[in-house]
Amino acid sequence: MSNIYQFSVKNNKQETIELSQYADKVILIVNTASQCGFTPQYQGLQNLYDSFQEKGFEVLAFPCNQFKQQETGSNEEIQQFCDLHFKIKFPLFNKIDVNGDNAEPLFNYLKQQAPGILGSKSIKWNFTKFLVNRQGSVVKRYAPSTKPAAITADIEKLLSN
Repeated sequence: MSNIYQFSVKNNKQETIELSQYADKVILIVNTASQCGFTPQYQGLQNLYDSFQEKGFEVLAFPCNQFKQQETGSNEEIQQFCDLHFKIKFPLFNKIDVNGDNAEPLFNYLKQQAPGILGSKSIKWNFTKFLVNRQGSVVKRYAPSTKPAAITADIEKLLSN
């Protein structure tokens, strides 16, 4: 696979979404959780979305319960939590695994294209972020501790290309 556009994923209503619908957009793909110390990053992600969505930017959030059981809710409960606490407007997808035998194929691809520290292929925690350019290529991986605002310059650069 040469870019993310060959993948399809399920949204949080179990509808199949072709990632090709995001062609020519800059995308930030994030594995999220509602009961994590990094959960307030939802607000930062929404701020990025508010700032850049009209310029061709998308945030795609994939809830994951693989890290200390910090995302135990159903897709509907996760959506309600995000609506209530962060009023997010970007799409939430089906709760997935990001590591292991049942890992979402998109995340296997992301990890392969942008390995972590020391070439690690696994995702270590919630709110690992992958920045994708308008051609669907993975440009950079960000650690969970990287606040969304710290990615602003990288997003602006890709949007201007």
